[in-house]
Amino acid sequence: MAKIGDIDVGDFPLLLAPMEDVSDPPFRALCKEKGADVVYTEFISSEGLIRDAAKSVMKLDIYEKERPVGIQIFGANLDSMLKSVEIVEKSNPDIIDINFGCPVKKVVSKGAGAGILKDIDLMVKLTDAMVKHTSLPITVKTRLGWDHDSIRIVEVAERLQDVGIKALSIHGRTRAQLYKGDADWKPIAAVKNNPRIHIPIFGNGDVNTPEKAVEMRDSYGLDGAMIGRACIGNPWFFSEVKHFFETGTHKAPPTIKERVEIAKRHLEMSIAWKGEKLGVVETRRHYTNYFKGIRDIKSYRQKLVTTDDPEGVFKTLDQIACDFV
Repeated sequence: MAKIGDIDVGDFPLLLAPMEDVSDPPFRALCKEKGADVVYTEFISSEGLIRDAAKSVMKLDIYEKERPVGIQIFGANLDSMLKSVEIVEKSNPDIIDINFGCPVKKVVSKGAGAGILKDIDLMVKLTDAMVKHTSLPITVKTRLGWDHDSIRIVEVAERLQDVGIKALSIHGRTRAQLYKGDADWKPIAAVKNNPRIHIPIFGNGDVNTPEKAVEMRDSYGLDGAMIGRACIGNPWFFSEVKHFFETGTHKAPPTIKERVEIAKRHLEMSIAWKGEKLGVVETRRHYTNYFKGIRDIKSYRQKLVTTDDPEGVFKTLDQIACDFV
């Protein structure tokens, strides 16, 4: 049974990864409903929070039905990170997660995200100060290292555990790889199998089939899987993995009607949360996967990603339900 601090997250929990413009409240609600055990917010800039930037503050919205939910923050300035912890605490999350893994250039160039992998001492110092600054459990998400020649993830895990983090999620690529090539889970297993490590170690990267999740659990011995790209437009992925765990068989894919129903609910919740314009635009990235594998869907999908008014999108979704039954 994995625990993050005092929070029981079950046997081999499935965690929704923090993804920019993806892991917002509407999508988190759908993933939770479909079997995600722990969900994380989009990553939030500590500098944006202390400047009271509207987009950063909006990402602090969390809801009871999501729990356990973690708010993820990133930054490289100690003072800003500590101030942001105080702001985050007011939203009353279950967990505060530190992003030491984002490979995006605009984040890395400021020494934040995966940029901090060039300065492990600073990473440990920041984490230590944040753990001491809050009573909430602190977790960390990171990568194997900056590049292939600087992988020190076993040492990093020990040092972060020593300053008090309650769980560690590791993406099986270096920053230099970005999202290219295959994720390497062997170094993550080396962390888990280190006798000094007693906190949960969650694997991330390329868990895109139920079989891969089983492999991460049974062959690599990890404590849970963090799911990212595989669940975009596919919140059912969590229930499919759990069904496979229980039965060893694949769950029947959602029907067209079920796909349309979820897509409509997703759009409704997005509009309610961020208004018509953003609600419509930021739901578009999900439609490719919502309707993946359906023959002759291309023209409908084109309408979904180019229509600006909600009524038009709902009308196209109804057409799909009608024409593909």
